[in-house]
Amino acid sequence: MIRALAGRQHGVVARAQLVAAGVPAHAIDHRVRDGRLARLYRGVYLVAGPIRGRYEREMAAVLACGEGALLSHRSAAAVWMLLPPAGGERIEEVSVRGGYRVPGPSVRVHRVARLDRADRTVAHGIPITTPARTIVDITATASARELEQALAKALREGLTDRQEVARVIADAPRRRGLATLRALLEAGAAPAFTRSEAEERFLALVRRGRLGAPQTNVVVRGIEVDFIWRSARLIVEIDGLAFHGSPAAVERDRRRDRVLTAAGYRVMRVTWSQIRDEPEVLLVHLAQAMVSATPSRAARPGVAG
Repeated sequence: MIRALAGRQHGVVARAQLVAAGVPAHAIDHRVRDGRLARLYRGVYLVAGPIRGRYEREMAAVLACGEGALLSHRSAAAVWMLLPPAGGERIEEVSVRGGYRVPGPSVRVHRVARLDRADRTVAHGIPITTPARTIVDITATASARELEQALAKALREGLTDRQEVARVIADAPRRRGLATLRALLEAGAAPAFTRSEAEERFLALVRRGRLGAPQTNVVVRGIEVDFIWRSARLIVEIDGLAFHGSPAAVERDRRRDRVLTAAGYRVMRVTWSQIRDEPEVLLVHLAQAMVSATPSRAARPGVAG
């Protein structure tokens, strides 16, 4: 029974759960002494053996904070894959309403005034804040670009929508950093989502050069493209850190380019070395490509495409 419970909770169980399930206290203590239950926090154990889960740390932190606790903030954002997992010494973030005990230095507890039912859900078996609530929670610590990326990915993956995020904002009007999130929601263009360091650097370069806001990672004629200025009929494809040099990759890229060109788009391929070593030259070439687009449909540099 203990293993069955742990198997649903990433290998982690709480003492209160075991007692409620009918396991005598002396049986729990005996298993702790002989190593079959390893203490993670007060009253929270990792079951010895092959049972392991991807989110045992997160599950343990929630259990350690008591009934009603939710994984939240950047820890929740990592589970929803809205932000990358924290590097270095990890601290799990948990939100609770009302009284709580601090499990230890590896858990940061946020005591919140409100934790509506609409803001609660379960992911991978872990009680967690919804994606919309998570995005609002990280506004105080996330950079503007991290916030944009998190919102873009949540919208793209269908994890939430603008209306739900706006509802959560309305419930927390005084939270630090909300002005940036409001601006992203109210902007005419969709927040930009990128999938690699090369794409991220290219987007920063475009914004620095004020060449207008491209759409990112959208599908055109059945092909997902990296960047597109629709009014200029210009598509930019990023070749990434390694050049697509294999014969199969080159032929695949040529087929993609032929389809897009036949649809009336100009395709410009950009390499990692151009972004890293020649950003100013690349910016000039990009501006020239936009200017040389079909006059009736081209967007001037500085005007959103």
